[in-house]
Amino acid sequence: MVANLGNDDPPTAKKGARGLRRRRRRESALVWWGGFAVLLGAAWWFGSWRLALIALLVWCLYQFLLVPTICRVMTRQGFSCREPARGRLFACGAAHQAVKNDAVWRLAGLRNPFRKPPDTSGERETGVLVVSAEARGRLAQADRALILLAALGTVVTIAGMIYGF
Repeated sequence: MVANLGNDDPPTAKKGARGLRRRRRRESALVWWGGFAVLLGAAWWFGSWRLALIALLVWCLYQFLLVPTICRVMTRQGFSCREPARGRLFACGAAHQAVKNDAVWRLAGLRNPFRKPPDTSGERETGVLVVSAEARGRLAQADRALILLAALGTVVTIAGMIYGF
């Protein structure tokens, strides 16, 4: 039996390991939330709904692309991946990104049109429980809620920009 045959987890950073990614220190989330508070305070002070829309758009961008988070894709063994990722739409590596893309398409109620069919040419024996792709691709409840809120905020921002012109 070959151990760890179906492992699709990216390597973690270790001392002395070459070619592996390092975990860099990230900015505090308080810096971002302070920036959002300043933008909303300025919008309230100046009475500008346009500035409030810009603050909402920046928050949506932050949630989609910039929030420091963890991957949270379920591995084939059934554990949640703990590798760092940037943005709720992104995962730690290419294999986990494909699973997360499928989950985001399912959140929208569609099938991923860009998904490659899985290779089922040979049944391999891994010796471990393998969790299905549908179960692995479920987004965490917090991620699901914040992605939907950010999508709604983006729609509101676009409608507000169109209405304002």
